[in-house]
Parts: sequence; C-alpha cells; structure tokens
Amino acid sequence: MAINITYMQQGDYLFPDLKLPEQPKVEIGVFGQRHKRYLQEHHRLIYFNLLTSCKLAAYLADIDSQANEMYDLLVRQLSEKENITEQLKAENPMEWTRKMNAIRLTAAEIVNREIIYTYN
Repeated sequence: MAINITYMQQGDYLFPDLKLPEQPKVEIGVFGQRHKRYLQEHHRLIYFNLLTSCKLAAYLADIDSQANEMYDLLVRQLSEKENITEQLKAENPMEWTRKMNAIRLTAAEIVNREIIYTYN
C-alpha cells in the first residue's frame, strides 16, 4: 500500500502537508460553543484529541443538546415553583419579564456549572 505524502516548504524546511478528514457539519449552539472554548482554554489535550479523532463536532452537539434540555427543564420547573403564569404575563408584563429573566439567569448558571464548565 503506497502512501502519497505531499510537503510544503517553509524557508529551508519541508513539512508534511497534513489535513484532518472532513468532519460532519453539525449546528452547535451557544452552550456547545461555550464548552468548546472551555476545553480549548483549560483542557487542551482533550480538545485536540477530540479534534484529531474527528469526534469534536458530535461531542459538542451532544453537550449542546444536553445543556439545552437541562436549561428548558429548569426554566419550566423554576417558573412553576415561583408561580409565574400566563395570567401574570397578561396582568403585569413587566413583573413577568423581571421574574422570567431572573429564572433564565439562574437556569443558565446551573447549566454552566453542571455541564458546560466541567469535563467528565
């Protein structure tokens, strides 16, 4: 089996022209992008292992999906617990917005702590 290797010249040196195989195009949302940045900054070896094994896109898509599911569940549960209803939204939209923004921030902080800024 013959392997055809091409080289590129940089000054007086020839370097192998290495390219990663094409990774599948996957939509990665905000949570997946945050986790990617976290891995790049704090777990570089894991990041490069996932990248070079062509598993990064699928891994980030999975993390993004898990984070979004957890976020939606937390928002739903916290709004039920705080008794934030459509009636409140109709009667006092400013109060409803204030409470929902606080709940969304709380849910995002929990998701960040439990999923995004950790590596298991």
